[in-house]
Amino acid sequence: MSLKKRLAASAAVIAMAAGVIYGSTLEMSGASAEGGRLSWFGNKETLYFWYTDDSMTSFINSAAVSFGEKEGVRVIPMLTSDSEYLEAVNEASLYSRQIPDVYVISHDALEKAYLAGLAVPVEDEQNICNESYFPPSALAAVSYQGKTVAYPFFYETSALVINMDYLEQWALQQAKRELTGADVDAGEGAQEISQEAVEALDQTVLAQKTQEYLEAGIPQTVDEILSIADTFDVPEGVEGIMKWDVSDIFYNYWIVGNYMIVGGETGDDAGNININNEEAISCLEVYKALNQFFYIESDTVTYDSVIQDFIDGKTVFTIGTTDVAERLEEARAEGSLGFEYGIVPMPDVSGELKSRSLSVTNVVAINGYSQHKELANRFAAYLVDEYANELYERTGKVSANLTVNEDNTALQAFMEEYAESMPLPKMMETGNFWMQLEILFSKVWNGEDVAALVQQLADQITSQMSAG
Repeated sequence: MSLKKRLAASAAVIAMAAGVIYGSTLEMSGASAEGGRLSWFGNKETLYFWYTDDSMTSFINSAAVSFGEKEGVRVIPMLTSDSEYLEAVNEASLYSRQIPDVYVISHDALEKAYLAGLAVPVEDEQNICNESYFPPSALAAVSYQGKTVAYPFFYETSALVINMDYLEQWALQQAKRELTGADVDAGEGAQEISQEAVEALDQTVLAQKTQEYLEAGIPQTVDEILSIADTFDVPEGVEGIMKWDVSDIFYNYWIVGNYMIVGGETGDDAGNININNEEAISCLEVYKALNQFFYIESDTVTYDSVIQDFIDGKTVFTIGTTDVAERLEEARAEGSLGFEYGIVPMPDVSGELKSRSLSVTNVVAINGYSQHKELANRFAAYLVDEYANELYERTGKVSANLTVNEDNTALQAFMEEYAESMPLPKMMETGNFWMQLEILFSKVWNGEDVAALVQQLADQITSQMSAG
């Protein structure tokens, strides 16, 4: 499900008294009132585990068998529609004999789940819900009103993707200019470097200077990207220095993420909302100005198109989510990607204005209606810790566990960004904030007044919070 669709679903009000159970269920009959679900499988304790993403099926089935053999129990995975998912969990909890004991859900729905009794504080007998296993963003994602009400499972966030071959070419150009006395910062007006001057350079010194520029060329701020744009004589075929999906809030939020506060660090504090402030406006003014450097049609660009342009060597930088690591490696295996790439945390907006990406964490929640909460806690902990090493290889999803994927450089870059990210808030009253912010970004990109748009958004959210 796309971020836009998922956010729209998240904003819906839960109709707890009605709904239809989606997906496959096992029809059971003849169970005693006391024996309940255990009678179907003899004396083995049985858990029902709900999830909505078919790409998880192989992983979940394998984990269920492994845990079942280890514990002498049965875990029954239930692939369920993501439409009205929490309503279906509630319906099954109230009226079905096959209560979903434990289930996967996006962290921003935890307030709804907790208030409905569908998520309860975890027992954490394995003592993994701490910063030895998970970064602060993951722990914030599973926190509600000071309680840990789920286990972090896997996450999504964004990072900067770089064509390292192009960056090295830029570094070589700058090294030659410096060593021959040419004007490094002249950009298109840079004086021509004679072949004789280049040939006279000490090649060892040139290599060392190139490496210095290359290391310094990993952008720490937006200004540094713009500097590269100004000074790089791009090879043939390069259509732009940077291109990203400016139509999707997920790839834009880093611009204002450190200053537009909605619910505080854990996204559940109704008294901590600060949208209209000087820093947020300044960040958006920088974003507005970027359209003059990287003209991107917001109504035609897509995430797939910008990643494909990057693979085709048409851009130097782009912004990707965790899926880009697998996509780039697949392109390399197919022979359509012929350069080295790097993935690094997002640059700051400027030397004074910090960036902060958005993150969404899928979590494993324990149903308050479950008759097997202790076992459900153990299975949840098993999924997110002991069995988490299998997650990326089987599903392409990136574990929120710090002890996983430690030898994968690309995923470690995403983890670094995730650790500092701002989790999506949980408050039901602000469920449409992200769609409204996406509209704001679109208008800013197309030149509308920043201060007026921010004031309008702040007024709207204040009104929603008051009404709630």
